[in-house]
Amino acid sequence: MKKQRHITAPLLSLCLLATLLAAPVLAADIYTYEGKGTVTFDHKGHSALLDCNRCHTGEPARIPIENKQQGHDLCLSCHKTEKAAGNAKAPVTCSACHVQ
Repeated sequence: MKKQRHITAPLLSLCLLATLLAAPVLAADIYTYEGKGTVTFDHKGHSALLDCNRCHTGEPARIPIENKQQGHDLCLSCHKTEKAAGNAKAPVTCSACHVQ
């Protein structure tokens, strides 16, 4: 039993270390914008459903959203277009995106 403890502790430590090192990589696809409630943009989820050129022009890169108008012009306008096209999952209400 004592021998098993000596193996378990390093194994748990290794798993914890691997999780901590992987966390930034796993979270790198989630961008958070704060203001009237936090809006979290899941890039990986969106890119699985849409072509890159839907949001990006030229070489894909992070799109800075510095104010409400930019966010609504890019995100909300797309959500409204998707909703009108029959995509029931595209949120268009404030509280669906802005989480307080």
